[in-house]
Amino acid sequence: MPPIPANRAVPIAFALGVAAACGFAPFEYWPLTLLCLAGLTLLLDQSRDMRRAICLGWWFGLGNFCLGLNWIATAFTYQAAMPAWLGWVAVFLLSLYLAIFPAFATGLAWRFSRDKPLSLPFFFAAAWTASELLRASLFTGFAWNPLAAIWAPVWPIRWLTAYVGTYGLSGLTILFAGLLWLALTSRKAQFVLGGVLGLGIASAFIPHLSVTMPANTPLLRVVQPNIGQDRKWDEAQSADNYHRLKSLSGQPEQRRRLLLWPEVAVPALLEQDPLARQVIASLLGPHDEMLLGAQAVRFDAQGNPLSASNSTFGLDPHAHLFGRYDKAHLVPYGEYLPMRPVLSLLGLSRLAPGDMDFDAGPGPRDIIVPGLGKVGIQICYEIIFSGHVVDRANRPLFIFNPSNDAWFGRWGPPQHLAQARLRATEEGLPVVRSTPTGISAVIDADGQVLASLPWRTPGAIERPLPPAYAPTLFARYGNILPWLLVLFLGAIGFASRRRAS
Repeated sequence: MPPIPANRAVPIAFALGVAAACGFAPFEYWPLTLLCLAGLTLLLDQSRDMRRAICLGWWFGLGNFCLGLNWIATAFTYQAAMPAWLGWVAVFLLSLYLAIFPAFATGLAWRFSRDKPLSLPFFFAAAWTASELLRASLFTGFAWNPLAAIWAPVWPIRWLTAYVGTYGLSGLTILFAGLLWLALTSRKAQFVLGGVLGLGIASAFIPHLSVTMPANTPLLRVVQPNIGQDRKWDEAQSADNYHRLKSLSGQPEQRRRLLLWPEVAVPALLEQDPLARQVIASLLGPHDEMLLGAQAVRFDAQGNPLSASNSTFGLDPHAHLFGRYDKAHLVPYGEYLPMRPVLSLLGLSRLAPGDMDFDAGPGPRDIIVPGLGKVGIQICYEIIFSGHVVDRANRPLFIFNPSNDAWFGRWGPPQHLAQARLRATEEGLPVVRSTPTGISAVIDADGQVLASLPWRTPGAIERPLPPAYAPTLFARYGNILPWLLVLFLGAIGFASRRRAS
């Protein structure tokens, strides 16, 4: 193929990044993403110096993140203290930072594969895997839309996360796309491409052992009241909001139920307000339990609030709280304002109502539901962090992900759902999502959506709890596995260089 002129390579890389973002939800055009990554590999191979290689990765990442994260701008429309246009500035500035990670991957891949095309896909895959692991951890991490999320609707490929994790599958996606490019001219690449594809599909058919469920497993009742952010904290709407939650919670049945309400479903402080607990508990039958989101506030001896947390509580029919989980991975600018003294002077504030920053909880913990067992809790944003959603010493029956996606327009909710599906396949655990405006869903341990409620649609899902699988390889070893994959792919890359010498 004739070389692409240097002055055209950068705009092409940016365009490829924009187009590649269409492989994520809501469009899910994943073949387009593969072609764009193959095109980026071609541009990288034709780069004459490392500076150009880094530049290509950065512009690709900028285009990809600017389109894929456009939902962040919607959050600013709910904050009167800041203009809505600032949301688009925030998307652009965040994308400027996040593009550093693809640039890191392309620069590293070019450095080690220089003039050795056969080794490029392996080094690029290793570097991309490392870049996503770093993106998920540096400066509290922002793991949204890892490349592997394009495979959420594709069952045979999705299951690879059970063996190499989400970031490992992202690296294998880069490898596959790079081999696609090489396969146009190399028989060796065609052979390797076929082998990778065959192993990937074969791994999906390895049998997984289901865990025996308790005999008295309750029906799940997932409630989606369609209460938007504009009315959630409006006192004039509180009676109607409660009526929606009540009507969708259904009537007690002969069979035991576990009701699941969304993140901060009620504005009451449940620990300090017994009347609110009694009102909510009146919706439960004698054998029912409930998990619901609410804020918890810590007070000093004089009754002044000291700090708050975004929490999930367990509630029984007698209005007793039987467990509490505090969100650990907080959203910067959403649940706390970094460098508050400085940024407050500039007129910035939290996107969520209130001036008090939330406290972070201790990390993945379970709530023990009486008569059922352990339920893992991950509130909203926490579910996107691969390898950090389960207390490995206390494996739950399923993961409950109460969330509030009312902030994030049309693009955010389906992307959030896709990442929850990857957590299910990684851990071999069902994931259940309850959100105020959608998309609520029951996801089995294969990552298949068994039932869901569309965006901006009130409703309820009632169905039995799907069975969990025995711990997957990833559930046992976590993100050690993608780091090992980085070493393995790098080793193959070096071996390819020597054979080509």
